Amino acid sequence: MIEEEKCMNNMMVSIHCATYNHEKYIADAIEGFLKQKTNFKYEILMHDDASTDRTADIIREYEKRYPDLIKPIYQSVNQYSRGQSISKLNLARAQGKYIALCEGDDYWIDPNKLQKQVDYMEAHPECSLCVHGGYIENASDKNNRYKHRSSKKSKCFSVVEVIEGGGGLFLTNSMLYPLKYQENRPEFFKLAPVGDYPLAINLSLLGKVFYIDEPMSVYRVGVSSSWTNRSTSNVEKRVEHFRQIAEMLDEVNNYTNGHYQEAINRTKYENQLSVLLEQRKIREVKFLKNNVYYKTIGYKKKFIFFLKQYFPSLIPLLKMTKRRYSKWILR
Repeated sequence: MIEEEKCMNNMMVSIHCATYNHEKYIADAIEGFLKQKTNFKYEILMHDDASTDRTADIIREYEKRYPDLIKPIYQSVNQYSRGQSISKLNLARAQGKYIALCEGDDYWIDPNKLQKQVDYMEAHPECSLCVHGGYIENASDKNNRYKHRSSKKSKCFSVVEVIEGGGGLFLTNSMLYPLKYQENRPEFFKLAPVGDYPLAINLSLLGKVFYIDEPMSVYRVGVSSSWTNRSTSNVEKRVEHFRQIAEMLDEVNNYTNGHYQEAINRTKYENQLSVLLEQRKIREVKFLKNNVYYKTIGYKKKFIFFLKQYFPSLIPLLKMTKRRYSKWILR
């Protein structure tokens, strides 16, 4: 009912853009929104979480030029630090049938991105999430990027694949889903240290997840004010991050009455193994390798674990290189 009332104005997409101290990047994000070529109406919902740099000023400049498109919220006190849900604050006013995500330090590069995704969703009402490929880019060097592909072809992803794919399976700025799924979220959302991973899991439980194998956005890494950098910037933070992910997955298991327990246990195992390798706890790693789940890991992941155990210094080098081999390993 709420969705029907909000969509009476024929607004098709509400873009959710959360930003904090993104003065170097926010213009790229907004320009990507403005360049979208669509046969439907869309709105740009900006939420600046009390930035201490010029982010809000830059948004205001665009707001003056595009008052009918850009609809900002300027916080005077940081809401994230108060434990508030930024998506709830920003999307409570959403008028679109669909929500498209893009944080202020990322950007879209395909002017037909929204049109392609909406066309698919409209033709496939059973679809609860549409995502696509893109690039991962170093924030300090636009020329240092590599492709991110969730699959080698366009396809539907199963719930098991979404769970086992983890938070990095889909680029957050590629996600588009119906507004109606924004409300009444399961309890496991409250336990998650991130928003995109539980969102993808929940949407996969509600319908089909379709991936378009085209690079249509850029996801930046190495941004000091980004959530990822703040929450996983050192080993201790990553240990806590994966502890919370494990709690969230346990709650997913309860929510689904154990239907995906094997996938959940395997994912928790791989996360634990990865953290132990970073901590250089080799004895514990050798013990975990005797676990039954180690035999189920694919050769690609085993090779990554091998590098982390015996050649950890190679991992950051491979992430930085543009060679095709490293793209295959780390995408």
